[in-house]
Amino acid sequence: MEAYLVIIVALIIFFCILKRRRTAAAVWQIQNRRKQNKENVVMKELAKQFIGEECIIYTITSIEGSIQGVIKEIDDGGMVIERNSGEREIVNLDFVTRIRQYPRKKNGKKKGVVLD
Repeated sequence: MEAYLVIIVALIIFFCILKRRRTAAAVWQIQNRRKQNKENVVMKELAKQFIGEECIIYTITSIEGSIQGVIKEIDDGGMVIERNSGEREIVNLDFVTRIRQYPRKKNGKKKGVVLD
């Protein structure tokens, strides 16, 4: 019985380390690619289209994988997002993989479930 518990704990630790290494590798790859291609300027210009809009911002570093809120401003390296609860968050543009306007129904109300 104790041997099974040790194996389960070891597997959980292994998968946590593996996930952390994958995230670190993805971060390194994106930073390296953006340094070479200067994609940050392009992402900044594209993201400016969404200022004042309620959006879903997908990042590689956030715990949930996405952040929902209104984009307030965009500067050289990041964007300021105001969540529905009123709190503000600053996101580094180097880690943003996708920005999506919050989907709405035909009558203009927000959809309850967003599936990606």
